[in-house]
Amino acid sequence: MVRAKPAGQLQGRGKFRLLARILANSSEDYNVINKKLAVAAVAAFASTVALTGGAQAQGRDQIRVVGSSTVFPFTSAVAETFGRGGKFKTPVVESTGTGGGIKQFCAGVGVGHPDLTNASRRIKKSELEGCAANGVTAVSELEVGFDGIVFASSKGATHADYTIKQIWQALAKQVVVNGQVVANPYKKWSDIDPALPNKEIEVLGPPPTSGTRDAFVELVMHVGCAQFPEVKALSADQAKAVCEQIREDGGYVEAGENDNLIVQKLVANKDAYGVFGYSFLEQNLDKLQGAKINGVAPDLDTIASAKYPVARSMYVYVKSQHVDVIPGIKEFLAEYTSERAFGEEGYLEAKGLIPLPKEKREKVRTSILNLTPVTM
Repeated sequence: MVRAKPAGQLQGRGKFRLLARILANSSEDYNVINKKLAVAAVAAFASTVALTGGAQAQGRDQIRVVGSSTVFPFTSAVAETFGRGGKFKTPVVESTGTGGGIKQFCAGVGVGHPDLTNASRRIKKSELEGCAANGVTAVSELEVGFDGIVFASSKGATHADYTIKQIWQALAKQVVVNGQVVANPYKKWSDIDPALPNKEIEVLGPPPTSGTRDAFVELVMHVGCAQFPEVKALSADQAKAVCEQIREDGGYVEAGENDNLIVQKLVANKDAYGVFGYSFLEQNLDKLQGAKINGVAPDLDTIASAKYPVARSMYVYVKSQHVDVIPGIKEFLAEYTSERAFGEEGYLEAKGLIPLPKEKREKVRTSILNLTPVTM
């Protein structure tokens, strides 16, 4: 039987073999640590490059814009004009909806995130706080111009005139009937008022992620429900729910962010109405008509003068931290705010934009070209 010698009794070659194994293992551990440190250093360097002139290397040599489907045609027209100048690539413009666009825009800083986002309503304080939490600490606001939200139908349908109160009664999930707040019982417009059309309530409109939906809730649903004392008597939370919640029983159909799809469905169904921006109505006046709201028809003059009750401003938000990284952002903003673009008789007016007053346009131009941070 052979017994192993205690460690202290190792002699000669045995000692050298043990020492060699220890050194070899230590060297392997050292190499592993070095490799991990190197990987971490490369990752940190890549992140730094993204914001220090590495855009070209990362394949981002053109501006990327997301957001509102309503503002999309205006920003796309500016992008096409800008691209034809030849100095910079044509910006990529995506229609993702206002809410979805702001979410992408605020997700972070770097070439993997959008540079601008379109919005058919003003950015919310909570959204700006979300931006800041993700490192997007410098956001500038470009007010593009005015737009109205229309209640449109096929040109072959009977022309209609609705009040904001009646539209709320048609579309709210809960309404006031005989002094009580109840589930919406109205199936036809004539159920609300015998003078209204004797046809089913069917309205195609934007989803909750849309800025047009947000503006519609603010300008129509809130205003309509406020005319009922029974709603005013509710708690703040209850009143908010009654005013804002839209019916889900088929009277209102979410039609996505594609306004062109709504246009096609209205042409096919003369009894339906669609909710979208005035610019889409103007582009389709050969097929559609806008209903009067509170006795006022939507057009350029009534929206610009605020006589039409469902008018709102449109915006583009800029990630100022990207201006010195992605080529052409300042130049793109200069084109957007040029008189030939968003001014009176500019090419955006031909697309349905209702220009801001001249004095306001000058203030907007100065503010955005100086990348003035948005304030709430």
